[in-house]
Amino acid sequence: MRRLLAVFLGLGFAANGAAMLLAPLLWYGGVPGVADTGPFNPHFVRDIGCAYLVSGAALIGFALDRRFGGAALAGAAFLALHAAVHLWDAAAGRESLDHLIGDLPAVFVVPALALWVAWPRSRNHKEINYAQMADRTADRRL
Repeated sequence: MRRLLAVFLGLGFAANGAAMLLAPLLWYGGVPGVADTGPFNPHFVRDIGCAYLVSGAALIGFALDRRFGGAALAGAAFLALHAAVHLWDAAAGRESLDHLIGDLPAVFVVPALALWVAWPRSRNHKEINYAQMADRTADRRL
């Protein structure tokens, strides 16, 4: 299930990133609530598009090869930090509660799923550290 969800989320994030890179104005006008956050800045939209594209690719890579776990976790961390910015803006009065509620599915729930997918687990589902896994792999090569 995690593998399928990683592919599904990864494809969605990558498609969003590609749209932001290839058609930033269309993306800006087409995603509900985005235009309410400030004036259109094509460079900024493309910058964020790069992060979404990399996050999506990392999740897809993780679905295909578990060695991409660190990359998937980093991509999910970007998404979680993006959600934290939305929370901070709402707490500071720069974003309305209605806008925050509208953000709930795409900005909060989906990144939470990405974090769940990418969070390190051992075969018996206990949390483990990717660095420890890399150390063990390096020890086996010696």
